[in-house]
Amino acid sequence: MAFQVLFEVDVTGHHPGKALRERLTDQQLAAEGEAFCRRLVDGVLQHLETLDAILERIAPEWPIDQIAPVDRAILRLATFELAFSEETPSKVAINEAVELAKLFGSESSGRFVNGVLGTLMTHQQSILAHLDREKTSQHAPSPGGD
Repeated sequence: MAFQVLFEVDVTGHHPGKALRERLTDQQLAAEGEAFCRRLVDGVLQHLETLDAILERIAPEWPIDQIAPVDRAILRLATFELAFSEETPSKVAINEAVELAKLFGSESSGRFVNGVLGTLMTHQQSILAHLDREKTSQHAPSPGGD
């Protein structure tokens, strides 16, 4: 459900809260499932810029706007789970992402998603450290005190 909401928001620009409410009307979830879904959607949207930077760093031949919308939503969701959330074990997040890609994406989506997330797992610490350094240098005070 989180994937569907993120896909809808990305493609149509619909408000995330409204998209999620509509999905929850169509398919009831237990309270803990609904809360988990909300955390995923909110987390991805809150960290969207960083998630896209991670994806562009590990798949530089695929600019984020050139990735198929289905694959982009799946990769953002899984990257959030791998980089920012400790609720889902890494292998589970990757397996679920690959299954979503096979179900909703193109014939090559499963392999593409698996490859990108595999690269992320291999280089996760160095990528996150690099992004932290970039963020710190962008927010550092300029010389001269302004």
